[in-house]
Amino acid sequence: MSSDVPGFELPLRLLLAFRTIIDETYARLAEQGHPGMKPLYGFVFQAIGPGTTAVELGRRLGVSKQAAGKLVETLERLGYVERAADPADARRKVVRLTGHGVDALARSARIFDEIRDRWAEELGAERLRALESTLREVTPENPWRLDLPGWFGGSS
Repeated sequence: MSSDVPGFELPLRLLLAFRTIIDETYARLAEQGHPGMKPLYGFVFQAIGPGTTAVELGRRLGVSKQAAGKLVETLERLGYVERAADPADARRKVVRLTGHGVDALARSARIFDEIRDRWAEELGAERLRALESTLREVTPENPWRLDLPGWFGGSS
């Protein structure tokens, strides 16, 4: 199929749509008491889940154990995560979100919903549903690829 639109424009437009949503989300999070938040941290928070070790966190994110450790240190300094002894094995440290981290995650979820609602108003709900449906058809079934930081950074 030939087109007057070059093939490289599609991934760039998809990336720009992602960037538009992410930039607005993090600007709004900064206004709501989370000025230190970065897009990478959202992936980290999801990968931490109810709690994990730094080694497992690195595996989930597709980064080295050292890179995961540095992320944990940074997030600990910012008050988003804490390390505690694993109840099942006192030699292991479990990383988990603090109340501040949970708050950032909850606020970002609300902001994503608000942005989607605004896009539905601007584009029309049916067009947005069609776009989402089409994207589901051409992407893997499971959208939770938490290893994007490692993939995007080229460390895996």
